[in-house]
Amino acid sequence: MRLGKRSAVLLSKMSARPSDTLSRIMRITRRTFVQSAAAAGAGLTYDNSVSAQGRGGGGNAVPASIQALRPLPNPALPISDDERRARVVKAQRLMTEQGLGAIVLETGTSMSYFVGMRWGLSERPFLLVIPAKGELAYISPAFEEQRAREVIKLSKDVRLWEEDEDPLALVAGILKDRGVSTAKVGVEERVRFFVAAALQKAAPATQVVLATPVTAGCRMIKSAAEIACMQYANDITLAAFKAGLATMREGMTQGELGGNITAAYRQMGAGGAIAVSFGEYSAFPHGSIEPQRLKEGDIVQIDDGVSWEGYQSDITRTTVFGKPTARQTEVWNLEKKAQAAAFAAAQVGATCESVDAAARKVITDAGFGPGYKVPGLPHRTGHGIGLDGHEWTNFVKGNKTKLEPGMCFSDEPMIAIYGEFGIRLEDCLYMTMAGPKFFTEPSPAIDRPFAP
Repeated sequence: MRLGKRSAVLLSKMSARPSDTLSRIMRITRRTFVQSAAAAGAGLTYDNSVSAQGRGGGGNAVPASIQALRPLPNPALPISDDERRARVVKAQRLMTEQGLGAIVLETGTSMSYFVGMRWGLSERPFLLVIPAKGELAYISPAFEEQRAREVIKLSKDVRLWEEDEDPLALVAGILKDRGVSTAKVGVEERVRFFVAAALQKAAPATQVVLATPVTAGCRMIKSAAEIACMQYANDITLAAFKAGLATMREGMTQGELGGNITAAYRQMGAGGAIAVSFGEYSAFPHGSIEPQRLKEGDIVQIDDGVSWEGYQSDITRTTVFGKPTARQTEVWNLEKKAQAAAFAAAQVGATCESVDAAARKVITDAGFGPGYKVPGLPHRTGHGIGLDGHEWTNFVKGNKTKLEPGMCFSDEPMIAIYGEFGIRLEDCLYMTMAGPKFFTEPSPAIDRPFAP
């Protein structure tokens, strides 16, 4: 689906909000944090390599049930270059609508999205220029030319800079060659300040602005091939969660359970992260560094996912080790009701903020909150997801972006009760013409975290 001018303007305003921008910038560090926190709490260091000795992420022996796992059938196919060419065409159309002459991207998920290549981010800029008209162009350190030419796609225009030269002068040259040296030039929000500042200096006749209406305008709407990759990632994650929770035992640390789940990911051919919390620490939205050992009656919360062909999953399951109390069951059932309310509200044409409001009303009507106060729901109801675990756009108050087919989100209202426990149920959904559809079946009950 095509993003209209009104939606693009709203996105531009949203991207200027520091909290929204920061949440996307922190996408990688969030997963790093929760994984590191669980490891630190157990006094362990995660090892994500596959070990011949059958060791888990925390250095513990991997249970036979985990080692027996195999890759799931019918893996999703990589994104084709033809699809990427279509993405570039759409980006160029959005640039024309926004009055941009070009956009400039650094290494990252947007570069991967448009041209299918990954390059390490360093102090030496490696850049991609997508003009509103004409051929794409790359800027590479000269000594990396041979390696760059091995991996670049969709263009043979590669401009090289020596160590004592200004790479942004080459960008200015590309803008001149494409006839847009006096036009607005968009930079993605993750382009580093020194790069954006050098671009403005090298091309003083241009106005450097955010490219979010173009990058988000393309990436928010997923194709069937993208959704297939995300579906496969979610399938792996759910299977790993199920296998991992089956290994729970009295006295287990959060690092041991996390190690079993990350080992399950690897057995199925994927890499990912996991956050594990027991008891009162389940109230911390992104886990705790405190050492935790599993005991009878503890709430158990596992959160995160894997990557498949670059596309992310994100699932949370909350259950109890042993028999749940009436209090735990009551709050769990309320959380499930809130998740279902968000799903029901997520209809084509509805605003993102209305989805958050629907879930939050269920929780506040039960006496929690109000707003973001705890006990209650301390964060937004959901975030966009795709090549980044957190990306455009969010189910949050104030976001009037309307839902369109192809958009993908997490649905994860949470009830946090500090000093007691927290309940979060999270499944991701994608929008169809007929409404929302979950990638994974939500949990049926507190003692049945997985649907049959």
